[in-house]
Amino acid sequence: MRLLGLSEAQMVDRARRVSDAETVPDLVSVFARGAWTTVAEPGDGAAGGVVAALGPAVALRAITERWSAERVRARCESRNIAEVAEAVAAAWSSGATRWRSRLDGANVAAAFDLASRTGVRLVVPGGARWPERVVDLGVHAPVALWMRSRVDEQDAAFGRSIALVGARAATGYGEHVTLDAASGLVDRGFTIISGAAYGIDGMAHRAALAGRGRTIAFLAGGLDRPYPSGHASLIDRIATTGAVYSEVPCGAAPTKWRFLQRNRLIAASSAATVVLEAGRRSGSLNTAGHAASLGRPLGAVPGPVTSAASAGCHRLLREYDATCVTTAAEMAELVEPVSASEAESAGGSASTGDAARSVLAVLNRRSATTVGQIADRTGLTSSEVQSTLGLLDLEGAVVETASGWSRP
Repeated sequence: MRLLGLSEAQMVDRARRVSDAETVPDLVSVFARGAWTTVAEPGDGAAGGVVAALGPAVALRAITERWSAERVRARCESRNIAEVAEAVAAAWSSGATRWRSRLDGANVAAAFDLASRTGVRLVVPGGARWPERVVDLGVHAPVALWMRSRVDEQDAAFGRSIALVGARAATGYGEHVTLDAASGLVDRGFTIISGAAYGIDGMAHRAALAGRGRTIAFLAGGLDRPYPSGHASLIDRIATTGAVYSEVPCGAAPTKWRFLQRNRLIAASSAATVVLEAGRRSGSLNTAGHAASLGRPLGAVPGPVTSAASAGCHRLLREYDATCVTTAAEMAELVEPVSASEAESAGGSASTGDAARSVLAVLNRRSATTVGQIADRTGLTSSEVQSTLGLLDLEGAVVETASGWSRP
C-alpha cells in the first residue's frame, strides 16, 4: 500500500516513532490518522463521519484517488453500514474538495518527523492516553491527538477531572479563587484540565503543580510551538507530571477557530467544568456552552455584582442553569455528590454550620493548615476558627498536628 507517495514501510517507520502501536495495520492506521490532522480542521464533522465510516487509511486514499460520492456510498454499503451511506456520501461531497487542496505528502511527513524530534507522541481512539469522554462529541470528536508527556501512564488521569477555566484578564479576586479551588481539588485527587492561557487557566495549572497534583492542558496550536510563548516553561512543567494535548500537528499555528474548537475538548474530556471568572464576552463562556450541550455538570463562581470581570459567570448562573460554587468542596460535588450519610459521617452535627463547612472546605489530608491560614481563607476571625476547630476535633472531623490542622 502506498499513500501520499510514501511506501508502507515509510509510513510504518514514521508511525512507530511517535506511537505505541505494534502491528503493521495499526501503524498504517496511526499514520493515516496523523495525516488527517493536517488535512481537516479541528471539529470538522464531515471528516469525522467519513473517517468513521471508511476507516482513516481508506478515507485518505479516497481523497488521493478522487473518489466520487457514488463510490463512497457503495463502499459504505459493502461494509454493511448502508444506513449511514447517504449521510457519508453527503459529507464527502461537502468536504472532499477542501481536503484535497490541503493534502500534501511532504507536509504530513514533516509533521511526523518534527513530532519525533521534539518528543511529541500521537494518540488515537482506544489507546491508554486517549480521553475517552470525547466520544460524546460524535463525528466532531478528534480523529487523533498529538501529546507531550513524561508520565508513563495516563489512562486514569481523565477519570476524576474537573476543567477550571476563565478570563485571560483575571483580577486578583479571580486568581485567589482559582488558587484555592485548584489546590483543594488536587488535594481531593482530581486532575485539573485547562487551556494554559494567561489569567485563570495559568493560575489553575500553577496551583495544581504547586500542590503536586496532576494537570492537563489542551493547546490550539502545534506542540512544538507552545502558545502563549510566555507560558512555555509552564507548559513544559505540565508535561512533566501530566500531559499537553493538541488536535493539530507540529508546525500548525493557533487561530481563533482552533481556540474555539480546543474549548470543546476541554469541556468534553472533563467530568465537569467550572468557570471561575469571566466577562460577558469571555471565550471561557464558549467552553461552558460546550459543557452544557454535552450534558456535563457546569459550575460558576459568583463575583461582586459591580465587577465586569464576573458578568459572564453571573450570566451562566442566570441563563445556563449553572450551579453556584464557591469552594473546592462544592466543585467536587459537581462530579461526586455527597450523600446525607456521608455528610453526617464527615462532620457530624457540628459540621452542619456555615463556619464549620467553611473550615472543612480549606482543610485536606495531605498537609496541615494553621489557624491564621484558615482565617485568611474563610474570612472568619481567629477566635471563630479556634472554637469551630475545637468542636470539630471533639467529633473526630479534624486532627491537630505540630504544624496545624488537617482532615483525618
